[in-house]
Amino acid sequence: MKPIYKLGLVALGYVAAFVIASVVTAVHVALTGGPDAQASSGMYAFGDAFLWVIVFGICAVVPTVVALYVLRPYRRFWELIGFTAVVVAVTGVMSAVLFRFGRAAEEIEFLGAWAQLSGLRMLVAPLLALVFLLCACISPRGFPRVAFLSATVMEVAISAYMAFVWFLPVLLSRS
Repeated sequence: MKPIYKLGLVALGYVAAFVIASVVTAVHVALTGGPDAQASSGMYAFGDAFLWVIVFGICAVVPTVVALYVLRPYRRFWELIGFTAVVVAVTGVMSAVLFRFGRAAEEIEFLGAWAQLSGLRMLVAPLLALVFLLCACISPRGFPRVAFLSATVMEVAISAYMAFVWFLPVLLSRS
């Protein structure tokens, strides 16, 4: 298959993921409209945006895997993207640390702003863990695979921390 056809197939997959995420979000908006949605419109808008990102991310896994498979022979690409994955995962670890020590960080103006935004970064950790794990499975052996596995472990740790800090107390308080 010619490279242009492979590129077109990947682009078509991303367009399909965009359409599916948009339709799912539109259906959700239609089903949740009412006085509660109007009273808390900002919160509903954030939830709808987050739903779109998650659905798009899940649907975009297939074209991403195809794109990464096509790029498998280019080792320099994998080394660069593996290093980038580790840097992104380290930002997640730093966001968890800032979230944990947020009150102390608020005294320092720069860290206080980042501490307030750290929860948003932690919300994408499960999706990034999935992406990094897929990249680790497809990447060539050596540094790229180790980098992706390291990034996966960091994102899973952030996801677990988020589950224990945010969701476990809610579940235990219902009992």
